[in-house]
Amino acid sequence: MNGLSKKLLGGILLLTAMLIFGGILPSYAADLQMFSNVRLVNNPANDGDSFFAEAGEKSFHVRLYFVDCPETSTSSKSDAQRVREQTRYFGLSHAARTIHFGNEAKSFVERILAKPFTVHTAFASALGRSAKGRVYGFIITADGDDLASLLVKNGLARAYGMGRKTPNGIPRDEMIERLRDLETSAMLKRIGIWSESDPERIAEFRAKQRSEDQELKDIQSQVKTAGFSDGLLDLNTTSKEKLMLIKGIGPVFAERIIAGRPYKTVDDLLKVKGFGSKRLEKIRPYVVVGKE
Repeated sequence: MNGLSKKLLGGILLLTAMLIFGGILPSYAADLQMFSNVRLVNNPANDGDSFFAEAGEKSFHVRLYFVDCPETSTSSKSDAQRVREQTRYFGLSHAARTIHFGNEAKSFVERILAKPFTVHTAFASALGRSAKGRVYGFIITADGDDLASLLVKNGLARAYGMGRKTPNGIPRDEMIERLRDLETSAMLKRIGIWSESDPERIAEFRAKQRSEDQELKDIQSQVKTAGFSDGLLDLNTTSKEKLMLIKGIGPVFAERIIAGRPYKTVDDLLKVKGFGSKRLEKIRPYVVVGKE
């Protein structure tokens, strides 16, 4: 191997390591590491699928692979959006019930993890609210059970999210199918969250969520095509034509937005004539102020 080839290989290896560490490559890019005798750490940020843990001097914020438990609060806009989506998915009558079952899932995990457990993680980054970052992982309880499977089996989570080959060698796609089967079983038994699902409206709720998700994807795609790599439009610099890419913003509102500049936050749109809270919430996912 000549000098140039060695430099290229070294650069590729370094870049790959950086991408894995940053969670940019798929979560299965690195081998799983096992930590035994791990203990749950009490923290207000803990919930059903994400919590702090310690193994000796090693501490981490673990986010479970494959599953999603209901949120335990709506302290941020993203939390509120997730609660709305979860409420629709589970066919619940009110978002408050979603929060209730989120806390049920949290309590369930606290009971199950009262005894030392095992964590398998490749330290793939899981985006979230933790200032130090979260890492995806598998948790095996003191009784030898997979925590994610237990949550779904008891009707406290859905099969949803990032996944990879499990520590005991089950391929990702097979694990997804197993969890979906457990979810269907819990639904038929009407246990956990499914005990309050409205079977008459669950299809309607999910269809509405899919429609909104697709609308968001379409607009983000249009915005990216227009030259905005992050899919967001800056209220202080975007042209009238590009503002009109957002559904509900015609030429009149686009001109009013431009006339109302400069903005310090997206909420300043409420000062624009004709902008109420409902209209603001509809366009909020597509706009930003500077690096807000």
